[in-house]
Amino acid sequence: MKNFLTLAILGAALLMSSCNNKKNGSIASAKLFTTADNKEIGHAKFYDAGDGKIKMDLEIDFPTRADSTVAVHFHEHGDCSNMGENTHGHWNPTNENHGKWGSAAYHSGDIGNIQLDGKGHGSVSVTTDRWSIEADHIDNIIGRGIIVHGGTDDYSTQPSGNSGPRVGCGVITKDEQK
Repeated sequence: MKNFLTLAILGAALLMSSCNNKKNGSIASAKLFTTADNKEIGHAKFYDAGDGKIKMDLEIDFPTRADSTVAVHFHEHGDCSNMGENTHGHWNPTNENHGKWGSAAYHSGDIGNIQLDGKGHGSVSVTTDRWSIEADHIDNIIGRGIIVHGGTDDYSTQPSGNSGPRVGCGVITKDEQK
């Protein structure tokens, strides 16, 4: 009887762990590549944060941009060709002015500036209810481009923050659920 109880508890724990891993697993992702020579420079992972929110963890490893600040934005289209220009403008489903994330007005894709260290590494995490992965929703991030700009975002110049050239690009894709 004691062994049966131990096995039942172990089975329940494994089942709960499996459910938690499914909920905490990534729901979408993007690999980032340089626009000039298509070298991988980072990735973004998106997670279901619960309560209708999505969390993004973005990491950049871009040694040629070490000790600098780069701006990152979501763009309308997931087409990184033509040096990232085919992503078109900033993704702005709410038709707001460009600005700093969390300010009075900003695009849903205005991620902001990321400081890269001496090795070119930097990261940012954002949790928001402004994004979804639902096909028919205006706030769907699937198929959007992520652009890494060669300069910093001034958070005021319209419509894009005077962020410089497009030096990196990736496309957000929905992850397969197991």
